[in-house]
Amino acid sequence: MKKLINIALFAIFSIIIIGFNYIDFDITSNLKSENDQWEYLFNGKDLEDWKIKIRGYKLGYNYNNTFKVKDGAIKVSYENYDSFDNRFGHIFFTKKKYKNYHLSLEYKFSGVHLKGAPGWSIKNSGIMLHCQNPETMLIEQDFPISAEVQLLGGLGKDKRPTANICTPGTDVDIDYTIAKAHCINSTSKTYHHDDWVKVEVIVFSNKIIHHVIDNDTVLSYTNIRIGGNKVPNNFLDKIGMPLKDGYISLQSEGHPVEFRNIKIKTLLD
Repeated sequence: MKKLINIALFAIFSIIIIGFNYIDFDITSNLKSENDQWEYLFNGKDLEDWKIKIRGYKLGYNYNNTFKVKDGAIKVSYENYDSFDNRFGHIFFTKKKYKNYHLSLEYKFSGVHLKGAPGWSIKNSGIMLHCQNPETMLIEQDFPISAEVQLLGGLGKDKRPTANICTPGTDVDIDYTIAKAHCINSTSKTYHHDDWVKVEVIVFSNKIIHHVIDNDTVLSYTNIRIGGNKVPNNFLDKIGMPLKDGYISLQSEGHPVEFRNIKIKTLLD
């Protein structure tokens, strides 16, 4: 009898785990926040409380006006560029670090992929979670240590999901096992047209993180820590350290993109 009970419990547990990982559900409806008011990180008018770091330049230098505000959105623009030349960029919200939170924003790709940018960066950008302090980034550093919510647009054919996970200078676990690849795809559909796409992220420190598209949870992972590839030299002694909080940033990787309605709620642990 005891053996039969154990088998039954194992079966129930397996069904729960499978459902958690593969069934779409609206996790946002049951969140408990400090209050029900959204805090807007971007005021729609200027880049107050945001700082820019572009590879090859000091923090605060907005090379060729890469990041600008237009029509109520933060726009990544390459109209003043001749070639990309590995000028990966990030714009950080630096007013505070976040630990447990519900982040929501909309993004939209537009325009033409910049000459000289890597092929993989076509309709490719990202939201960087638990970022290192931008003050600690090296001049030639491509990406901050972070967990990246990779944002992709479809190319007119084939599947190309969005809200994937990439791990610059970090490791994460999926299904309790370390992710083997630098980027892991979500289960989202592909957005071939250059329309606004709403993405949400539910973060409980380094314990569990959910990526949500159109109210569907498309990816979950746990245990963010420093490691993997691209750990900068000034963080090599911190490999294995858990990332329990950090800054939020948005990417410029070679394709024009816009971000709007950037808002956040602090969650109760």
